[in-house]
Amino acid sequence: MSNPADKFSPLLSSPVLLGGENRSGTTLLSVVLDSHPSLVVGPEIDFTEPVNLGPHILDACDFMDGHEEDLKGATKASIPEQWFDGVHFVAQCERFGLHRDDVRHLVSMLMAECGSELVSLVDRCRLVDAIGTLRCQQTGAQRWGLKLQRKIKDIAAYAAFWPNARFIHIIRDGRDLAASHLKTVPDWGYPTVTDAAHGWLEIVAHTRQAAPAERYLEIRYEDLVTRPRDMAQRMLSLLDLPWDDALLHHADQGHSLFDTPWGHPAADAASQPLYTGRNGRYLQDLTPQQIAEFERIAGDELVRLGYGLSGQ
Repeated sequence: MSNPADKFSPLLSSPVLLGGENRSGTTLLSVVLDSHPSLVVGPEIDFTEPVNLGPHILDACDFMDGHEEDLKGATKASIPEQWFDGVHFVAQCERFGLHRDDVRHLVSMLMAECGSELVSLVDRCRLVDAIGTLRCQQTGAQRWGLKLQRKIKDIAAYAAFWPNARFIHIIRDGRDLAASHLKTVPDWGYPTVTDAAHGWLEIVAHTRQAAPAERYLEIRYEDLVTRPRDMAQRMLSLLDLPWDDALLHHADQGHSLFDTPWGHPAADAASQPLYTGRNGRYLQDLTPQQIAEFERIAGDELVRLGYGLSGQ
């Protein structure tokens, strides 16, 4: 893939790009913001793989057309390996509300405009921009948004591609995140607390250091679920958008993710009203030794973020 520093023309749209470590509440954040009438905000789209993104997506669309019934309820293990990246990309676009033919059209259009197979990161960002622009046209929203997820650590590159973008980074107590990985998603999450601590620290610390301060906001998951109005007002201030009570009632609004979840692991939880019961889950789900190990690796960052350490 080409270096992000290669020559490019900045994208002129003004998206809200969301990020955070997996299991930090990024899906909840996306549907809360998607509730605002001026925004259409989707879940993540993994646009950095595979190498031949353009042709692979077009072929994957044809594959999905021919295996529609087989793919219902399919898991990663049940999808042929050569098709997984493309199928996953198309499914993510459909979670955002696009029809498969929309995906075909945009990919074909961008391949023609760029004269490439959408190999470079710049061209892939152009595709994401076209996806967001189309969703604005379809919904009447003024601005689009999308989850970068862990790619938020590369915020400097995306801030250069989208000089008008705003970035919201949601952070969750890393010990709760570790517990969620080990207990909720053991098939793909971090296998050990040590791995979770290093992964969480990489995203949380590096992103803040690389972010353009005037276009970047950190919020804590715990504050979003306990003080939603305050957090929503902070986010809307960053986005220069007026207040709307719909942000406090995301579960009562329509969201494309709920209509076409494609097995999204957080869709069901995000469809519920705000819930605080998972705050502090690590006290029950992790052993004292696991908590101490996480704090040994990432304790300074926990303190900086106001979480404090056990025993203090």
